[in-house]
Order: sequence, then structure tokens, then C-alpha cells
Amino acid sequence: MRTLSESQLATVLSRVAGVPRVVVSGNFATPGRALGVVDKSVAEYRLFALNAQPGMPDRDGVTLETPFVGAGMRGSPRLRYFPSRLSLVPHLLTGTLPPDIVLVHTSTPVDGTVSLGTEVNILPSAIEAVRARGGMVIAQLNPRMPFTYGDAVLSCDEVDYAIEADEPLASPVHRPTSEVSQRIGTRVADLVADGATLQLGIGAVPDAVLAALTARRGLSVWSEMFSDGVLGLERAGALDRDVPVTASFVFGGDELYEWVDRNPRIRLLRTEKTNDPGLIARQHSLVSINSALQVDLYAQANASRVHGVIYSGFGGQTDFVVGALHSPGGKAIIALPSWHPKADVSTVVPRLAGPVTSFQHSYLVSEQGTATIWGHDAGEQAHQIIDNVAHPDARDQLRHAAHQLGFTPPTP
Repeated sequence: MRTLSESQLATVLSRVAGVPRVVVSGNFATPGRALGVVDKSVAEYRLFALNAQPGMPDRDGVTLETPFVGAGMRGSPRLRYFPSRLSLVPHLLTGTLPPDIVLVHTSTPVDGTVSLGTEVNILPSAIEAVRARGGMVIAQLNPRMPFTYGDAVLSCDEVDYAIEADEPLASPVHRPTSEVSQRIGTRVADLVADGATLQLGIGAVPDAVLAALTARRGLSVWSEMFSDGVLGLERAGALDRDVPVTASFVFGGDELYEWVDRNPRIRLLRTEKTNDPGLIARQHSLVSINSALQVDLYAQANASRVHGVIYSGFGGQTDFVVGALHSPGGKAIIALPSWHPKADVSTVVPRLAGPVTSFQHSYLVSEQGTATIWGHDAGEQAHQIIDNVAHPDARDQLRHAAHQLGFTPPTP
């Protein structure tokens, strides 16, 4: 690894020929300074990132590529969306979308290694792919990046160039938990027993679920990511201290980052492991808790498109729903508000108009109640969704639609 100034790195990048594909740390760990040097030095390139946040380059000459759309790419006319389960994204990078440059945001060196810190995810496979084709790995070294273990540890020999940048890490904006989120969180928590393994994302509902689980004992975490609520479980004594907390990326506040730094109980693994449905299925009583934009009377969930336009993507939802259903004692839960306040529409619809993200869940949960899906016939599923999940203002219309779709009322 050779540490350069930004101007020296710009000189190196100015020699790059053609239209390179640049894979960059996504989510909330994008190395902004290093990416800025690339953007100023390379006139035309393809930028690949997962869940890109605001501030990503978006100009003529830059083609945006992703299998999971974040706010930094959403709505861009330069976006190319590649539908893919997250567990299979590494195959894109070793096959049809090989990288020429990989940018990572790392810790400072320790004993000849750096750590990918808060974001592991698809980066190990991207680094392997770019090394195999003679490309370039560039690290932004940040003393504030925690040193995490597992697949996060990277030999300095695997990094070609580095720049130094002491910058604060991104943290979620704190917002008071709404009454709707609290009610959903309580209902979901009622489905989680002592000794369960948790998979959750980030947001108001996952935070409310975790806050409602502090009295549980023997919980484990096997998840795509985790945030501050898991630290809350740790402090409450809810986590099994003999089982490592496993994920592929972390996003939270300073206290969370301090907790994960050099903590051997935290394992950040590559996506091929955390999101492998077979490995997920081996976890004891894995409870997968995900959200959706809409659900329909067929108990199908749409978590990717709004009015036919891509909003996010499959992400890890499909991986974890399948894995949870095959886990001994596992449950796959979709949790969402019954009404979308901004659009002023029901989130329960007769039939999804767009692609299905996931289906055949164990439960659908809203602030109105819980529909038990698994083990019931299609008609009973539909009427449980109407009676227990849908907003009261939408129920009459949904009952009429259920009749039109051939869903008969359940037998008394």
C-alpha cells in the first residue's frame, strides 16, 4: 500500500484508460474524499454502489449502477438498475459487471492490515474481482473508522494506493418514534421468544421492535446489518454473550462504533455468508423482520417499486425470508403501517401492480394487528389481512375486491 496525497492520486487516476467501472463502499460508508478525486480525475466512468446516499457524483459522463437504489441514485436519468438478490450481487461483480477500480473506506493500518470497518458487504468479492483482472484498490484511511473483525480485515498488500482523511462517520438522524411504529414494534416483539436469532434492518419499526425486546434473554443476531438498537439489547442483558453478533455492515451513532471497535464478539462477514439462505436456515429460531411498501391479498410484498418506478430493490429481503422459513422455529415477518400518510393511501392493496419482492411469509403485521399467513388457506389469509392488517377505511373496498378475486370468507 502506497499512501499518496490527493493530488498524487489524481495523477495516477488521470492515466486510467477507457470507461472504467468504479465500485465504491455504499450504504453509509462511502469514502467521499477518495470518490471526489476519482470524479475530478476521470471524465467518464461507471459508478457501482449499494444503497448510495446523497452526495454521490451524478453528472454527464457518470453512469450509475446498482442492484439496490439509495437516495443518492434514486430518480437519476443516468441510473442502470440491475435486479438481484443481495446474496448474488458478488456474482455480478465476478461476471457481467467486473470492476476496474475499487474504493474502500477503512481504518488506519494495524500490524500490516486495515479493516473495512462498518461496511463489508460485497467489498471482499469486489476486491478479489478487481485484483484478478489487474485493476486498482484505493483506500481512504480514517482514524475514526472502527477496526472490525471477520471478513473486514484486509492485508495492506491488497491495497494499491491510499489517502488519509480524518472525517466523522455518518450516523442516523434521531427522530421520535411514532405511536404507529411503537404499536407495530410491540406486535412484532410478541412474536419473538427467548433464544431467538434476529434479522432486522434500520428505521422506525426495527428500532421499535428492538426497544420492545429488552426483557428477552438469550437473543442472537444474524443480520445483513444492525444499528443502535442492538447495543440497547446488549446493555439490557438480552443478548447471548457466547454467540457473536454477525452482520455485513453497521450503521449507528458514536457509541455503537465504539462498541464494535476491536470487539471480538462482532463479526462482519461478506454478503455471500450473511445472506446465504442455507446459512441463515442453520440459525436457531431465526426471526426475519422486514418492511414493504405494499402487501396484497395474496400475501405478497412489494418492497422495491412505487408506481412502477424503481425505489430500492430486492436487497436481502428475499434471502432472509427464505432462510427464516427453513430455520428450525424460524419466522418471516413483514411489518408495515396500514396507511401511507404522504400518499394518503392504504398500504394493503387487492393485488400488487408491480413486481413481487417476497411472498409466503409467516406473518404480516401492522399497527392494526397481526395476520397469520403460514398454514392457512388462501381465502383465510386474505381475510386475515383485511381484518387484522388493513386500515379500517380500506376494509370495505378490500372485501369487495376479495370477492371479485375469488377469495371466499373463512368457514366459521
